[in-house]
Amino acid sequence: MTTALLYLAGVVIFAVGVAVSIALHELGHLIPGKLYDVKITQYFIGFGRTIWSRRRGETEYGLKAVPLGGYVKLVGMLPPGPDQDPGQMPSRNTGMFAQLVSDARSQEYEAVDEADHDRLFYVQPWWKRVVIMGSGVAVNLVLAFLLFAVVFMGYGALAPTTTVATVSQCVKVVHIDEKPGPCTSADPLAPARKAGLRPGDHLVSFNGTTIDSYDQLQGLIRANEAGAATIVVDRNGHRRTLQTNTAINVLPSRSDVQRSVRAGFLGITPTVTLQRQDVGYVVTTMASGTWDTLKTIGTLPQKLYHVGRAALGLEKRSTDSPMSVVGAGRVAGQLASDHHNSIADRFFSLLLLLAGLNLFLGLINLVPLPPFDGGGIATTLYEAVRRGVARLLGRPDPGVVDAAKLLPVTYAMAVVILVVSVVLIYADIVAPVSLT
Repeated sequence: MTTALLYLAGVVIFAVGVAVSIALHELGHLIPGKLYDVKITQYFIGFGRTIWSRRRGETEYGLKAVPLGGYVKLVGMLPPGPDQDPGQMPSRNTGMFAQLVSDARSQEYEAVDEADHDRLFYVQPWWKRVVIMGSGVAVNLVLAFLLFAVVFMGYGALAPTTTVATVSQCVKVVHIDEKPGPCTSADPLAPARKAGLRPGDHLVSFNGTTIDSYDQLQGLIRANEAGAATIVVDRNGHRRTLQTNTAINVLPSRSDVQRSVRAGFLGITPTVTLQRQDVGYVVTTMASGTWDTLKTIGTLPQKLYHVGRAALGLEKRSTDSPMSVVGAGRVAGQLASDHHNSIADRFFSLLLLLAGLNLFLGLINLVPLPPFDGGGIATTLYEAVRRGVARLLGRPDPGVVDAAKLLPVTYAMAVVILVVSVVLIYADIVAPVSLT
């Protein structure tokens, strides 16, 4: 298969994966909504013009032209106004904000009659509403975990072994933010070179401690500082005992003195092989990925600023900058057409890309602002706390929180999301992130 076809196949696989992820997210809202007998009139994947739909019972299922999201129409997300009974159309109001709220309520209750009152979303217990809104997020997080598990437990992850790949020629003092240059006559010989270590040697023990993993070996070397080192290796089926002294390697940072590292140094790099991992590795990967994603969300304005500068040609695009679905699709194409890796490597790399996407979708939807799911969850939890406090203090029930009052925030956030999407898509076209 040609590079172009492989590239296209990667983009298609990724696009299908995105569509499935969106569909499953919306199913996370649909299924508990149906189980709790909430009236649901629409389940759609995409936005814009409808290209296909079919009605089953009271719910219309379909696809729209722009597959960049989806929605489930849970009737009664907005409670009726103070002068409106459930099942009745609201009165018309004057003023921009009042008219906005009035129009939203009109659309909300156009398919509602008196028999639907107990099936409206806002009358459900608070915990049911949280389950319905939070299940979409849960689906994305579970899907991310399952994809990570398929890749790491079923296929494997690259991990260092206790077999030597290369032996350093010298001990080179460099800064953390610099790459080491070539060895010179002024640089001392590396301890591994002095000991006679060779590529292919399998390290058996270090100072009498049996070596089970490279991480263990690395810890022993660092803790040894400039001490004597007795190393037992297996070389072509024969054990050899080698003697040397590890060197103290200090890696100072030009910009941050506290980042300086003082540790023992031997001067080897390990052979890296594909190794199947256990569930603990998957959990650790999810945890670290979650933390990294939260940091990315927290620094998104700053990162978007640099993406904008890169789009204008004022700086180079960072490889860890946020991307639109267009940019992620290009990365998928590059992964699929990389002839340096096997077909299996490319396929599971695409699964990792989809796992990361689902992790991001799950976490970004927890942002406590509408139109994200987290906005509805936060509002519902606030309502539950407010009503609970009122009961404890013997005060009248304050009632439901009127989500219609948050519509200006919803529309403002929608504009922000649109602007961010346009900036990212433009940057992904003129200054794309490249794996090369």
